Amino acid sequence: MDEELRRQQHKTANTNPADYSWSSSQSRWRSFVFAWAGIAYMLRFQMNTRIMGAATAAVLIAGCWTGIDALRWAVLVLAVALVWVAEFINAAIEAAADISSPSFHPMAKVAKDVAAGAVLVASVAALLVGAFILAPPLIDKLSAGFRPH
Repeated sequence: MDEELRRQQHKTANTNPADYSWSSSQSRWRSFVFAWAGIAYMLRFQMNTRIMGAATAAVLIAGCWTGIDALRWAVLVLAVALVWVAEFINAAIEAAADISSPSFHPMAKVAKDVAAGAVLVASVAALLVGAFILAPPLIDKLSAGFRPH
């Protein structure tokens, strides 16, 4: 391995983020406060999170009503969480792109478009997972309500 590359790896591995960040915290409590502030920001200012909240509630209600098993719940929770995480990362990338490029820059647009594309991929995957898991028991429950007794 090249000596310069080794020096760079050593430098990276020994860089303390607290030396360069105004918001680094050694306190776990403060870290949670910062995390909750990020969640509050998303719910307050990002319209998509309100839509996602409604969709999440619908999935939870459908899962409870159909009585799916623990494994199916786990898969649904992971699929829903994937979309939420993708949306949060998308917002962070958009904010970072806005800060680094206050005027239009084609690469800032690429960053924003790719991040939005990741949310779309996660959303389609979660929709498919939800359909595979929830459609059969929903159809059974709904069709049982229309059968003559």
